[in-house]
Amino acid sequence: MTPETFIIAKASEAIQALYGVEVPAGQLQVQVTRKEFEGDYTLVVFPLLKISKTTPENTGNAIGEWLKENVAEIAAYNTVKGFLNLSFSTVYWNGLFANIASAEDFGQLPATGRTIMVEYSSPNTNKPLHLGHIRNNLLGWSVAKLLEVCGHNVMKVNLVNDRGIHICKSMYAWKVLGNGETPASSGKKGDHLVGDYYVAFNNLYKKEVDELVASGMSKEEAEKNAPSLKAAQEMLFKWENGDAEVVELWKTMNGWVYEGFDKTYNDLGISFDRTYYESQTYLFGKALVQKGLEGDIFEKQEDGSVWCDLTADGLDRKLLLRGDGTSVYMTQDLGTAEQRFAEYSLDEHIYVVGNEQNYHFQVLKLILGKLGFDWADSIYHLSYGMVELPEGKMKSREGTVVDADDLIAAMYNTAKETSMELGKIDNLSAEEQDALFKMISLGALKYFILKVDPRKTMLFDPKESIDFNGNTGPFIQYTHARIKSILRKADAQGLAHDTSVLAGDMELSPKEIRIIKILNTFPAKVAEAGAAHSPALVANYAYELAKEFNQYYHDTPILREENQAVLQFRLVLIETIARVLAKAMSILGITLPERM
Repeated sequence: MTPETFIIAKASEAIQALYGVEVPAGQLQVQVTRKEFEGDYTLVVFPLLKISKTTPENTGNAIGEWLKENVAEIAAYNTVKGFLNLSFSTVYWNGLFANIASAEDFGQLPATGRTIMVEYSSPNTNKPLHLGHIRNNLLGWSVAKLLEVCGHNVMKVNLVNDRGIHICKSMYAWKVLGNGETPASSGKKGDHLVGDYYVAFNNLYKKEVDELVASGMSKEEAEKNAPSLKAAQEMLFKWENGDAEVVELWKTMNGWVYEGFDKTYNDLGISFDRTYYESQTYLFGKALVQKGLEGDIFEKQEDGSVWCDLTADGLDRKLLLRGDGTSVYMTQDLGTAEQRFAEYSLDEHIYVVGNEQNYHFQVLKLILGKLGFDWADSIYHLSYGMVELPEGKMKSREGTVVDADDLIAAMYNTAKETSMELGKIDNLSAEEQDALFKMISLGALKYFILKVDPRKTMLFDPKESIDFNGNTGPFIQYTHARIKSILRKADAQGLAHDTSVLAGDMELSPKEIRIIKILNTFPAKVAEAGAAHSPALVANYAYELAKEFNQYYHDTPILREENQAVLQFRLVLIETIARVLAKAMSILGITLPERM
């Protein structure tokens, strides 16, 4: 029972006793007492005046006095106009904390029976992952974990964009420029190797366009007629028609990329329950397009292209099939959506995609609705902002895109240097040090990205993220390690610290009550974060709790406490803090060290 529901229950008893009226719980309003007033929680009295038939002050005082006299958990009260401020007693706080400390998996919410699919990552197989992909992956994985803790059945899926004109560009460049180069022969990760050929294609294409313009062709015509682009388009047509040579090259180069992606995912601690490939799903979309044509929902042009006219809905006309019969992104997304809802009976499908695709998902939902799918409104676009660097936006042409693998390696090196400078690796073996550096670097990276509201554009500064002070992952990690160090010393001294040693009448300091209050809000914060699809709320909760512990640790003796009952309470308190910190950070995919 939450503090709010407890007060509502007891206030109902008071009203029944004082006025002989039974008030439905839904009519009673309870809120946290404002900081400028004394009290823990406040009962709003105004709705009760018709029952009491007296002033707000008299009503509040009457209910407050009854609660103080009849409820052991209420220690004091004061009435300010129409607000009854109630202060809990030691009995209440001790009981509440005992429930929190003894809960096996505090913060895990009851099962809802809802099935939710979260799609994230969705990389193209023509280039390696970069910093923008990292935000996508971390956000997607964390939202999925958050929804699991909220009690939902969650499927984490990846839709790999392994087909299309951009893929064929890399393939063509390798075919004409590659000289048989492979990851094994070059020593490059497969995704990096293929990405190099995508860049090579663009360089070749630009050179051809310049030559055609110099020969007298307009730039627009030159961009359409460059030989490399026409060759890539022909490749795409051959691939969709099953040309054996093109398909074999496609399989080989995509295989290189998958191996590269898998290593990056593993380094990030990212996983999926299932991976889809657009090469296996795009035909579903083509079938839907045919259905739309038969139902006069779509229209075919003279050149063979198929469109959906959304002008009556305030949007524009949307291409669904090109004149040569090849599909576009929208075609594929229509098909995969239908496939997944049919396969899993989803209650919600969350797409984790950047905000530059807001219009795309608006159109997707609208077209699915026109096709008659009643689940169209169950699609949710988790639109997130772009990641910028201190130098500004990432731009591939200017060489400012931060490669994911390079960033992970740089974060590791920074964590190593910082830890060694601060002397946080004492008495650790080389293997333990390596594990710690990985833990700190990933914790810093994940926390720095996830503490920001997903909808906001964010500035990523690697140096700022690895700091053992302030609102950072390493600060929370160090807090956890500090608590574990205290508990190890307690164990060495044979000091008990389980819920069996808690006394129901322990006098608590204001700081201890403050910590209990924060601990108690964890399940509600998880629910709030889940509803908002925002791990940032959990991240900032963890920081608040860690900060509160450090202030408490600074001002309060723990192992030096001479009163055994007080000592045992404080050990249980900090152990509970560590447990809740670990639970909160696990939602972000962050591991907390036992020692630093």
